[in-house]
Amino acid sequence: RERANAMAAPMVRMPDGRLIQPQIVLLREGTDTSQGRGQCVSNINACCAVADTVRTTLGPRGLDKLVRDARGNTTISNDGATIMKLLEIVHPAAKTLVDIARAQDSEVGDGTTTVVILAGELLKEAKTFIEDGVHPMNVIKSFREACDLATARVRELATSIEGNSAEEKDELLKKCAMTTLSSKLVGGEKDFFADMCVKAVRSLDQDLLDPKMIGVKKVMGGGMTDSFLVDGVAFKKTFAYAGFEQMTKSFKKPKILALNMELELKSEKDNAEVRLSDPTKYQEIVDAEWNIIYEKLDKCVASGANIVLSRLAIGDLATQYFADRGLFCAGRVDAQDLERVTRATGAPVQTTVNNITDAQLGSCELFEEIQVGNERYNIFRGCPQAKTCTLILRGGAEQFIEEAARSLNDAIEIVRRAVKNAAIVPGGGAIDMELSKYLRNHARTVAGKSQLFINAFAKALEIIPRQLCDNSGHDATDVLNKLRQKHAGDDGANFGVDVNGGGICDTHERFIWEPSLVKINALNAATEATCLILSVDETVRNPRSEGADEGMGGGGGRGMPMGGRGGGRGRGRGRR
Repeated sequence: RERANAMAAPMVRMPDGRLIQPQIVLLREGTDTSQGRGQCVSNINACCAVADTVRTTLGPRGLDKLVRDARGNTTISNDGATIMKLLEIVHPAAKTLVDIARAQDSEVGDGTTTVVILAGELLKEAKTFIEDGVHPMNVIKSFREACDLATARVRELATSIEGNSAEEKDELLKKCAMTTLSSKLVGGEKDFFADMCVKAVRSLDQDLLDPKMIGVKKVMGGGMTDSFLVDGVAFKKTFAYAGFEQMTKSFKKPKILALNMELELKSEKDNAEVRLSDPTKYQEIVDAEWNIIYEKLDKCVASGANIVLSRLAIGDLATQYFADRGLFCAGRVDAQDLERVTRATGAPVQTTVNNITDAQLGSCELFEEIQVGNERYNIFRGCPQAKTCTLILRGGAEQFIEEAARSLNDAIEIVRRAVKNAAIVPGGGAIDMELSKYLRNHARTVAGKSQLFINAFAKALEIIPRQLCDNSGHDATDVLNKLRQKHAGDDGANFGVDVNGGGICDTHERFIWEPSLVKINALNAATEATCLILSVDETVRNPRSEGADEGMGGGGGRGMPMGGRGGGRGRGRGRR
């Protein structure tokens, strides 16, 4: 054995005759390394701190967070993904919770707070086992097994809304949207906005359900219920020159020309030089510039278009020219708005006005310009090529309208998912309590330590109804005891927290529903994040490069010596 050790780590004889083992340096000097059980517990504590931040925003009685960033911008929100993004978390392990919140938001639209709280509670339950010396891989294996059992149970308990008539299905979709909106800032008008969300999704192509075809415009002023849905494309009136008021503001079945070019008088390029031997030739040069723009405008009118839209500027000359001939024009149209118009009306964007045919012009049933608050909006209705709609939101404060837009985005995503996957489960913590009971019963059939870990997973699921009680101001212990007693029977699977009365209720009968996809995705994401954090036992933090700061400002300007133009100030012009 000694011989083997000597071969593995050869000794070096010093000049004084001593034998020493040389030090092997793997990491550069200054590298911070933390490892072992303490590092794992430290990561868990960081993640629990993040979960505690958004814990109070859960449910219809959840509170909002006011976040002020470095630029001074203020955001008021109770959306988990929005808060996590604005917190700018720097802890490497805690960033995992930010990622799962964003993934939940992009995948299903709702349940972002749920997934963060659930992951934090799973880690808190696992922390006890890690501190007692249990190997993390044993916990990870059992948690993954429990997650698979829970998601399978959700699919069993889900109720399909597929076979109903269109009116009944729309009503069921509205209930799902109302459940999502109940925990948002616009929860007071959830009936109004849920109906708007369902109509918006129904106005899309039911095969694609492309969310990009739903535009959201925010107009200051008025109340929440002054918001309305436009069955078509709407965008704010762009910057206009003199002559705009003389334009025709309404067309029936117009032809639409979309351009990506400027329609204004342009002078010669910079540094252009023209030498004339005959001064009378100067007027010919000036006339040539005018002829170029007039030729473009003549071709636009000759194409038969009634409406001319451009991503670039349409100048005062072109505006007056089109107004005199009964056309409508808008320049500097936002790229996203122009894309929606072109997709909806079938007008491909042109980079030239030469040889424009009817096939390159779009159409719609009605175009009009209307006044909304202090703004004017151009509206295209009855678009034939692609079904689209626009939500115009009203409100008294900018932060309020921004939060309303985020809330409606969540509700629209929920309705989209419910249309594609028409299966729902009862909300209000009912499904979580049922899964907890199911896993506890299953754990009794498992031998060994896994029984403890699956029980811990089941206990963690109770955090959702518990937090709903805490946020509503009710006694969580009393309500959870009632729920456990009810779910122990055969007819209590649909019972959840009654946030208004402080007791329990049948959330399915109260129409507190959520798509099963939300719960399945939340369980999977929270479990994966938990397993990822538990599997980390060492953190290596490399020191910043010593030359990073020096390289930015240490040397002379523009690569010259210190005495040159830079004067030792980086890329500056130098000091004398």
